[in-house]
Amino acid sequence: MFFRKPDDAEKAGYRACLRCRPRAIGGNAQMEMVKAVCRYIEQHLDEPVTLARLGAAFKQSPFHLQRTFKAVLGISPRAYADSCRMNQLKRNLQAGHSVTRALYDAGYSSSSRLYERTASQLGMTPDKYRRGAIAAPIRYTSTDSPLGRMLIAATEKGICAIQFADSEEELEQGLKHEFPFAVRRRDDSGMRQWKEDLLHHMRGQKLNASLPLDIQATAFQRRVWTYLQSIPFGSTKSYSQVAKAIGQPTATRAVARACATNPVAVAIPCHRVVRENGEMGGYRWGIERKEALLEMERA
Repeated sequence: MFFRKPDDAEKAGYRACLRCRPRAIGGNAQMEMVKAVCRYIEQHLDEPVTLARLGAAFKQSPFHLQRTFKAVLGISPRAYADSCRMNQLKRNLQAGHSVTRALYDAGYSSSSRLYERTASQLGMTPDKYRRGAIAAPIRYTSTDSPLGRMLIAATEKGICAIQFADSEEELEQGLKHEFPFAVRRRDDSGMRQWKEDLLHHMRGQKLNASLPLDIQATAFQRRVWTYLQSIPFGSTKSYSQVAKAIGQPTATRAVARACATNPVAVAIPCHRVVRENGEMGGYRWGIERKEALLEMERA
């Protein structure tokens, strides 16, 4: 479930996190420090923000600062800075800025070596993403599935979104979120095989290993999502087990966030991650769909 304001969530029966206590004046000391480091990084994206510089700014040893940062967020300060630059780059490109201006405004020092790096994270070259945000072709198809209406969207490289909803209108609105100005073209015949592969997988068959995915991810998200694809069909893992498996035992909350931001449901089986006590936990497409998926796999 999503809410516009914290107050709306509390009125619906949810409570603030008891660990970081976001409503408290002082809050959690480690969390407050990490928040301050995040704000510092965001304000200095156009400069090389090293651990030594962060340590000096916050009067901590670089090692201790990095360990605390990773314990709270699950990623390093450098990875956080990379993520911020990428988000800014995407916003600049979607606004129609030139690639050169977008790169430098986002804090990248040059366009040569970073061009390939950003291309891999964007799923396409920055120039194509810029045109993609405005006019790049996104093919899609939709169908009935055991979980309601399912939409599959793809770029030239592969599937970029798998979504569920109760209506066609909801699905198409969801598709606009990542590429708000893209040229969306329905292609039922061209995407029929991918659609059938996913439907067969939902009904118990092994997913086609050649199914191409074109997804954007931070280094941490990619580690989580890669591990999720190794969880056997019909099995589940807890968030803490996933965190331990990727070598970050204190990053349970970050694992939960990575699951929540998975853009390709079923293909990356985030539904196979549950709470320590066996409860479902959250699911982007609704707890009922998560329960139904697990029931189908167990059967």
